[in-house]
Amino acid sequence: MKKIIIIILALTTAVLYSCKKDLLDQKNPNTLTKQQFWKTESDAQNGVNSIYAMFYQNGVWNRWIYFRLDLTSDEGFSNSPWIELGDWTRFQYVNYNFWEGNVNTWRDTYKAVFRCNQVLANVPNIQFADAAKKEKILAQAKFLRAFYYFYAAVLWENVPLVLQPSEPADLPQQNTVTEVFAQVAKDLNEAAAVLPDQWDNANVGRPTKGAAMALLGKTYMQQRKWAEAKTAFDYLVTGAGKGYYDLVDYKENFRATQENNKESVFEIQFSDANKTAEGDGPNANMGSNRSQFFAPRSIGWSDGQARYWMVDEFKKEKTKDGKIDQRLRYTLFYPASEADFGDKTYGRSWQWNANEAWFKKYSRDYYRNDEDYYNQVNNRVIRYADVLLMYAEALNELGQTSDAYTYVNRVRSRSNMADLATAYPTIGTNKDLFRERLKTERMLELCGESVRWADLKRWGDLDTQQGVDKVAQRDPDFKNFIVGKSIRLPLPQLEVENNKNLKQNPGY
Repeated sequence: MKKIIIIILALTTAVLYSCKKDLLDQKNPNTLTKQQFWKTESDAQNGVNSIYAMFYQNGVWNRWIYFRLDLTSDEGFSNSPWIELGDWTRFQYVNYNFWEGNVNTWRDTYKAVFRCNQVLANVPNIQFADAAKKEKILAQAKFLRAFYYFYAAVLWENVPLVLQPSEPADLPQQNTVTEVFAQVAKDLNEAAAVLPDQWDNANVGRPTKGAAMALLGKTYMQQRKWAEAKTAFDYLVTGAGKGYYDLVDYKENFRATQENNKESVFEIQFSDANKTAEGDGPNANMGSNRSQFFAPRSIGWSDGQARYWMVDEFKKEKTKDGKIDQRLRYTLFYPASEADFGDKTYGRSWQWNANEAWFKKYSRDYYRNDEDYYNQVNNRVIRYADVLLMYAEALNELGQTSDAYTYVNRVRSRSNMADLATAYPTIGTNKDLFRERLKTERMLELCGESVRWADLKRWGDLDTQQGVDKVAQRDPDFKNFIVGKSIRLPLPQLEVENNKNLKQNPGY
């Protein structure tokens, strides 16, 4: 009897232990492994959607990338009391691991690339009822990987090309900027072959074929491959896609009222729906912080502002009816804006210094009298006016200056400016004079839209001391610029120290 009781107790204990172990051995639906996930069409869609969520991360289009692309150019600067932050807009890099100036943008760039690579590696193995739907998901991932690598090439240049999902122990090889741009072009060509000309209303904001061709053109432009750039832009300007794009009322490119309009080639969809912290949570902030950091003092953080030389440039040429270029009204806050256009600044008469200007594009000046972290105004990363001006630039560099006038005039006409040949007859067909004028035309049209840093690099204005000295006349921060070094950011030092395959950028 005693033995039977012992056996029963032993069996009962074993059963209870087994039951408890089974109860504890549960799969957490919130932390699925890659073996559990990548099974269904829904998984694939969620995977590609997670890439779009990276737009709302601090290091990239939510906040810090504007300091790199706008403030470091001759269009902007920083008088922030945060000394190290200001130094990173004036080429005074001491701590290469400065989080807000370097590491955060690097981290979020590669985090986005990782999400792209997960989609590209796993979605091909998922069965789809509609094969075309799968191909569109893969094409979006290729476009977005190219998007992030394009800006990595513009900022750091010599970065690792990671094309497979990363593992913790990986030590990726470093690539040259030429190799990075080649991969960007490859991804964009493949994406463009699949992406639709237009999406339905439920999918507005996803990249179209036109977005891929425009970014491809920009990629070739940065390498001064003018013929290839023109061919890419042809789709939007003279080819099959030209009917999808046009210029609209200028101010509607920077407000929340008419987003995703006909001038938009690719724009980031911001929202103020979730007024919460940033991060990867399901209800994280999906707004832009740009205006919070760039708004005038007592309205926002005021860590970035515009160079005043641009106000003077806007006023050098009057419209055909003798008025001030209306683009100034929607581009900058400046002392005479109330006298010139009747516009106050966030509902206030001017109360800042007489020689100050601030970025107005993407602000909420029309909706409120202050700023916060939840700006819902979409960022038009590529708009059609930019494409037309790049198309003109490519034509000029190819010796087709006479043809290039058409596309500059199309942009000028929207703002009631006289044709270029009428306003500046001495340019004629002189390629160099046309290029110099085009530099000003791009600033007047695109100021504060995160294109100027790439422009300065492409034009070669930062390749010689003579060129840098000329830029420094507009922006004294360039007196700190060292030719051959400051053209690119340093790699985060912790990345160099932790990866034997990385070499710090020249001069650092």
